[in-house]
Amino acid sequence: MTAPERPLRADARRNREAVLDAAGDLFARRGDAVQMDEIAERAGLGVGTLYRHFADKQALLAAIIGRRFEEMTTLARAADASEDPWAAFETLLYGYLESVEGDAAFRFALLGPQEPRWNDIAAEKTDFSAITERIMRRAVDSGHLREDFQARDFVLITRGAMANMTGTTDWRRHVTLLLEGIRRDAA
Repeated sequence: MTAPERPLRADARRNREAVLDAAGDLFARRGDAVQMDEIAERAGLGVGTLYRHFADKQALLAAIIGRRFEEMTTLARAADASEDPWAAFETLLYGYLESVEGDAAFRFALLGPQEPRWNDIAAEKTDFSAITERIMRRAVDSGHLREDFQARDFVLITRGAMANMTGTTDWRRHVTLLLEGIRRDAA
């Protein structure tokens, strides 16, 4: 049995956020080449402080994903409020992608050379996934989205679009082409 997590003190919370901000900036610019000591230096902290918060680079990348998923969950809740199932799906998809367009660190964490450690951010992923599943199910049940569409298809679309975020709007064209292929006309 593990002890329940205690809330971080204010200074520890600030340190953690400073590390995440510094790591986000460095990962966005240099990818996997970034070293933990560089992140600590950018954050203005000692490397020991960094390691008290994050055991390794994978834990740090998971935290970057977790922080973004918290924001995505808020976006998904807003999309879910739409009465139109297709509008809810499009709002979720485009909102998700627009929010990550400027977040190269998040894209690196998802698309980088190592699979994220999802168990480190299980709660954040579960919350977002539940709402996303509900939105997709509504779009399928209403006849707007093909019947065999699944959560992993949402992941394929978003990862494909993120891979096309190269400083142009090509990702939007990518998504438009995909949506035309998966959308069904409502009966």
